[in-house]
Amino acid sequence: MEKDLFTTIKEQTPALSKGHKLIAAYILEHYDKAAFMTAQKLGQTVGVSESTVVRFASMLGFDGYPALQRSLQELMRNRLTAVQRIEVTNDRLSGEDILKQVLTRDIEKIRLTLEETSKTDFSNAVSAIERCNTIYILGARSAEPLAKFLNYYFSLMFPHVKQLRNTTTSELFEQLMRIDDKDVIIGISFPRYSRQTAQMLEYAKAHGAHVIAVTDSEASPLAPFANDLLIARSDMNSFADSLVAPLSLINALIAAVSISNTEKVRKSFEKLEKIWEEYEVYSNK
Repeated sequence: MEKDLFTTIKEQTPALSKGHKLIAAYILEHYDKAAFMTAQKLGQTVGVSESTVVRFASMLGFDGYPALQRSLQELMRNRLTAVQRIEVTNDRLSGEDILKQVLTRDIEKIRLTLEETSKTDFSNAVSAIERCNTIYILGARSAEPLAKFLNYYFSLMFPHVKQLRNTTTSELFEQLMRIDDKDVIIGISFPRYSRQTAQMLEYAKAHGAHVIAVTDSEASPLAPFANDLLIARSDMNSFADSLVAPLSLINALIAAVSISNTEKVRKSFEKLEKIWEEYEVYSNK
């Protein structure tokens, strides 16, 4: 939908039926809970029938209630504070087998990532990484471990890899000041999105760099600047973000790049193995 969902609901509320007004009011006030309710549960909560909830979704322009629910979830994930996330987690997982629930949701996110990630963008990203001069990597806040993981392996494979340090915005610009059309930048961000990461990708794009965005949807603030958009589903299992699917996507990117540069990677690791052995980096036990 072109408008913000909440704006659409507010604009249409005066003309709604009594039952639809009850649904609208509940969604606007308790969107964090409504986003994970079935049509039947939402109807029971506000005192209307399941069919009334389904008609409400259609009235808003959605192709059924599940589409409205997905839209609510997407909006919610970037709006919730950490405290609200804890409350949502308690509602979703309390009294259940938490281990099973969390791992099952992570498996589902990997499946959705496989379905939704563009194979063309993935291949183009691999090609851009292979031919560039310097690879810049940026992931802020909860995405920083993903950036470190990617930087660790790419640094073993290529001579010019730079992970941008998460400092002030002005210092980030200083680290990026020499980027040009021969370079690639990989930006990683998931809800709640990092404003700095989006700003750096915008700057890199303006200076001709090839931009690869690893994020959760086409609605992400990173998407407008991406030459290649790699979509990986994240989840809000708790106040801590679930980044299993993004890590799996990044692992696939590392594997694809290494396979395309087999000889170069083999020579690099032959040198590394000699160093590791000489300085006893790894235990032989």
